[in-house]
Amino acid sequence: MEQLAPLIAASINAGTPLLLAAIGLLINERSGVLNLGAEGMMLVAAIAGFAVGYSTKSPLLGFIAGAVCGMLMASLFAWLALTLATNQVATGLALSIFGIGLSAFVGQRFVGLALPSQANTVPWLADLPFIGPALFHQHWMSYLALALCLGCIWFLYRTRAGLVLRAVGESPESAHALGYPVRGIRYAALLFGGACCGLAGAYMSLVYTPMWVEGLVAGRGWIALALTAFATWRPARVLLGSLLFGGVTIAQFYLQGMGVTVPPQILSMAPYVATIVVLALISRNPDWIRLNMPASLGKPFRPGAS
Repeated sequence: MEQLAPLIAASINAGTPLLLAAIGLLINERSGVLNLGAEGMMLVAAIAGFAVGYSTKSPLLGFIAGAVCGMLMASLFAWLALTLATNQVATGLALSIFGIGLSAFVGQRFVGLALPSQANTVPWLADLPFIGPALFHQHWMSYLALALCLGCIWFLYRTRAGLVLRAVGESPESAHALGYPVRGIRYAALLFGGACCGLAGAYMSLVYTPMWVEGLVAGRGWIALALTAFATWRPARVLLGSLLFGGVTIAQFYLQGMGVTVPPQILSMAPYVATIVVLALISRNPDWIRLNMPASLGKPFRPGAS
């Protein structure tokens, strides 16, 4: 039990950026837009958040900068994919490659710099036996990520706006015929997704690894994309999946600390292998995936087209 509490806490910490990014991507995809640029958005937000946080000594300003940069990257994707009707897959991949290069260029002067560690506890609750160390020694952004997940569930299934968003993702032509601004709704969904990816990237450089190195995100943007499919586009399953992948990520360090004689390269591969295995398992039944996937996902919508 003494080892389980810090393992749970570390899993939540590792799963927070995945949860933030995956919630934003889920809203994107529920509106019918496939944005593969999460890795690039997270990297640009990570260097922006670190640069602002390091320069101002204010992590809050760093998170704001990360969210703004994520929204700017998402707005670039939205202009290309929605206004110019470019291919969403190609545009998302280009955005990701652009973000990787831009973050490496901008972050050259910040390589090797570090931020002081932050004390993250919830008063009174952190002193509870077992539950305190496991759940209440987290950064406030972890609780915000949970609140966003719960809010997403309420929004999608309990509000008229959520119903409209899902309708746009299923049949944009029908929603347009009823008078709903399909393109505007998708723009708003992409900006929300960009802000969430921006917060996830800023969390990586400000909290999870409070320093900047090139490629800091290390594929978590791609895992977040896979997580939305693994969760069949349902927020509650996204929460469980982020904790699962966070636990797999942290398990490698605990196994090394326990003296398990496994090559470290294999342990480092574990989160990505788990992603591939899970996707392979859920892909065994394509009809089930098709029933849960938004019908217009990745398909362009042209209001004037017949």
